Amino acid sequence: MGVMESYVERPPVPGLAGVVRTVWIHRTGGVVYVQRHLPTGGVEIHFPIGGRPHLVGPLTGPKIEVIPAHTTIVGVRFQPGTAPPLPTGLDDLVDQRLGLAELWGGSVDRLGEAMAGAGTAERALMALQAHLLREFRRVGGDPLVREAAKALMPWRPVTVDTVATHLALSASQLRRRCLHAVGMSPKVLQRTLRFQGFLALAQAGATASGRRGADGMAGLAVDVGYADQAHLSRECLRLTGLTPRQLLRGDLDRCACGHDHSASFKPFLASRSRPPLRA
Repeated sequence: MGVMESYVERPPVPGLAGVVRTVWIHRTGGVVYVQRHLPTGGVEIHFPIGGRPHLVGPLTGPKIEVIPAHTTIVGVRFQPGTAPPLPTGLDDLVDQRLGLAELWGGSVDRLGEAMAGAGTAERALMALQAHLLREFRRVGGDPLVREAAKALMPWRPVTVDTVATHLALSASQLRRRCLHAVGMSPKVLQRTLRFQGFLALAQAGATASGRRGADGMAGLAVDVGYADQAHLSRECLRLTGLTPRQLLRGDLDRCACGHDHSASFKPFLASRSRPPLRA
């Protein structure tokens, strides 16, 4: 029997919890694997063991990648408003897939050698996280944009103007800083996070609250902030290229890829209990 394709997510090491949403290991089986990457509001590092790593910039729509058979990739998915040290703003990296060596230089080769010699994918992932821990001690980031990203999480609708006022910024200042540090405007980020919130509820097997008499997928759509199921369907098609039922294959607790994304969606579910933002 050939090696089966597998994907495992887990929380990052504690020192990266404020900047990294999740880390993961993906092993392809005996055939090529077609991966549909979706917008998350953040950037990702994809590091094939023994191969050439790359950074996936902020996505505004789906990106299809064909991954060769018998490939092991370790990855890091960053929170919106955070990113590894980069020579440019994220507004220059939107919808791009760049070789990590172009961005980090010779340190990538040394890191790749250490990861290839780690012995297991789990140890290679730890080596990558250790490298990121060292790098994040040397760089700052924009704390106001990180705070804005938290305020724009789904569940409690809030206007961009309210977020800007809360942060003592003008709407134009917030937009400019968000474009540089996230790669998208606050409004586009809010729409992206709202859809991620829907996926979090769907894959957690959450039960709709029953507001407006809606249940099932329609109820979850309303709970996360969509006007109705048609609104959700339009956004899903824009962000993923598929309808909600195509993406989930009709099952609210499982996406079409069959992977468990619970570690990735945990921050979204945790944010449901936060109090509403006050300007």
